Amino acid sequence: MIGALGTLLFFAVTPVFARRAALLLGSLRANFWRLLVATLLLGLWAHLAGRGTSGTSFGWFFLGGLVGFGLGGVAMFQSLPRLGSNLSTLIVQCGSAVVAAAVEWQWLGTRLSPAQFACAALTLAGITIGLLPRSLPRVTPQDWASGIAWALLSALGQGVGAVISRKAFATAAAFGELVDPGTAAYQRALGGLLVAAVVVMAVQRLRPQPPRPPGRAWPWVTANALTGPVLGVTCFQWALRTTPAGIVQPIVAAAPLLTIPFAAWLEGSRPRATYYLGAALAVAGVAGLFIWR
Repeated sequence: MIGALGTLLFFAVTPVFARRAALLLGSLRANFWRLLVATLLLGLWAHLAGRGTSGTSFGWFFLGGLVGFGLGGVAMFQSLPRLGSNLSTLIVQCGSAVVAAAVEWQWLGTRLSPAQFACAALTLAGITIGLLPRSLPRVTPQDWASGIAWALLSALGQGVGAVISRKAFATAAAFGELVDPGTAAYQRALGGLLVAAVVVMAVQRLRPQPPRPPGRAWPWVTANALTGPVLGVTCFQWALRTTPAGIVQPIVAAAPLLTIPFAAWLEGSRPRATYYLGAALAVAGVAGLFIWR
């Protein structure tokens, strides 16, 4: 559970760095470069102190990266310009928590207790209240429909990706292997990097653009890589190694509630009153998940 809290904190600050990198590079290129940096850093750890790409669970972790990092991340970036950050994040974070709990129950047979279910629901209710935008985005019906579809696809990818990690850890344990969280994060990052590279190349072929090397974006790309795929995902894998995804995912989903005051402090703005109500409910739900874990 400490890993889940670490993920919550790192995932709370990484969107601020991601936004700065995306403004300079474009979202798809920023995503590719942060995954490349993260894969190199995680690879140093995995090949020097971890298991590298060995182990019976590598295929599962790699698949989890393809689905979670890859499909989930790309779909999220498609939803953002159509629905806006608040609504997209709300759908993806809450949706991924529901997907993770449902898939883990049906696939792995892990069922939440009534108390855990109630605390997870309270957490998601707080996230909904805290992130609900003042008004719906003014977009065409086509953009609205496609934005919702991309957000739901991202939620599906991230939720299923978390459960695949649970399956990977279970597979390793069945063969008497111990996979450290850093190695798990590295093996997942390889899958995510592959998807990100394919998408960037495909978009470049369809809509050629002049190359935009990181240049001034390097500090933001590096900070995004460190707080997201490196430290954040490592903590995420640490949590999933011992705790059901249906418990971990609602805790991690509360990260945007911490992003809001951090961004407000940097930008000099103030959160809405409903944010505080939502944050209070989410904190109560997370506390309950710790008590009844």
